[in-house]
Amino acid sequence: MDTVRYLQLDVFTEHVGGGNPLGVVIGADAWSERDMQRFARWTDLVETTFLLPPTTPEASYRVRIFSPQREIPFAGHPSIGSAHAALETGLVTPLDGRLIQECGAGLLPIRIDETSGLRSLSVQAPRARRLEPEALHAKLVRAIVEHLPLGALDPAFVEGGRRWWIAELASESVLRQWKPDHDAIARLAKASDSLGLCVFARSEASDYDLAVRAFPAGVGIVEDPASGAANGLIAAWLRACEPQGRYARGYRVSQGREIGHDARIAIRIDDDEAVWVGGHTHTVVDGRALWPR
Repeated sequence: MDTVRYLQLDVFTEHVGGGNPLGVVIGADAWSERDMQRFARWTDLVETTFLLPPTTPEASYRVRIFSPQREIPFAGHPSIGSAHAALETGLVTPLDGRLIQECGAGLLPIRIDETSGLRSLSVQAPRARRLEPEALHAKLVRAIVEHLPLGALDPAFVEGGRRWWIAELASESVLRQWKPDHDAIARLAKASDSLGLCVFARSEASDYDLAVRAFPAGVGIVEDPASGAANGLIAAWLRACEPQGRYARGYRVSQGREIGHDARIAIRIDDDEAVWVGGHTHTVVDGRALWPR
């Protein structure tokens, strides 16, 4: 039996219980990919990460990210949560208020902001690009949203660390009340080799600007309470389509309310169009795990 340090975190929330749970394992340097996958399947969280020594001097640490089904190159809430765990356990020391995460998507900078007295972390999302969908896949998307009033932007297939279909709905009330066909989203995810469908709507609320729902059927999840990678792609798509618009420099996101969560995600977009996805993280469990290899 191996003994490793295990943390369970709540990511993208100001209050414990509102965000996206994440498991983080420290000390599994000798574990194989199979060992990690077995552990991630056992935790049955949206993602479980493993903090490892970096393979390049530029990186502060290396992270491997696993869903219960498979390893993935990048995800937002595992990146933010892993950086939080690395800081909380003293595994890393920031340099000029930054860390560098090594992951399957490359080297990604993490910004650390403690000006409010509560630490906020932001990861620079991988650069996004629009993909040209196959006709069959585009037809599947249209069938999923055909009875919904849509927003200003057309649905799009976008890649940046992950591949998501994105659709804007006409209003927050439409988004909040929608009961999607999850089987149809699963068929779309499988056919297009994507995570699934993420929908958003512009909001007039005082404490957030966009409401978001994400359905990552491609990794066996019905609905995600907080989706950093998907929100990064939405931000890049909004910036590309509306470079002088209200959301071109950043905005605040509400996600997860429909499944009993209350995640809050902060988006910042730099002049060079780099997208930063951030928020607060809380440690809920900090202990030891005994695991047979």
